[in-house]
Amino acid sequence: MPIKKLKEFLDNHDVEYITISHSKAYTAQKTAASAHIPGKELAKTVIVKFDGQMAMTVLPASYKIDFDQLKMASGASKVEISTEDEFRDIFPDCELGAMPPFGNLYDMEVYVAKTLAEDEEIAFNACSHTELIRMKYKDFDKLAKPKILKFSAV
Repeated sequence: MPIKKLKEFLDNHDVEYITISHSKAYTAQKTAASAHIPGKELAKTVIVKFDGQMAMTVLPASYKIDFDQLKMASGASKVEISTEDEFRDIFPDCELGAMPPFGNLYDMEVYVAKTLAEDEEIAFNACSHTELIRMKYKDFDKLAKPKILKFSAV
């Protein structure tokens, strides 16, 4: 079961969370609607490349990456979105496109949009297109140790 590794990680760090089951959804906005969660509180994970190096960006489902802002904030000379084929093998325990925002579990840097860091709680894909985890943002921050940058726009 793909979610097992994630739940063990959270349990081993004594993090309080809830699991939310929802009907199958493949986009962040449809997932938010299916789970009855505001789009600003659902964290979507987007894999990008900074100067060719893959990294994880995390932002509210209802927002988009502003690549100019991300490039400026990160200091990279080139920022581009990664293709599913490029990151498919990095997340073997997750359904494609349903990776949780814990890049540290996959040896990957995590960049969080400042707009998401303002939320008290966040929900995110739990390695599947039918399950979410909801937890306090401060617990996520403590475990994932993301770099908080301004790079999202409505």
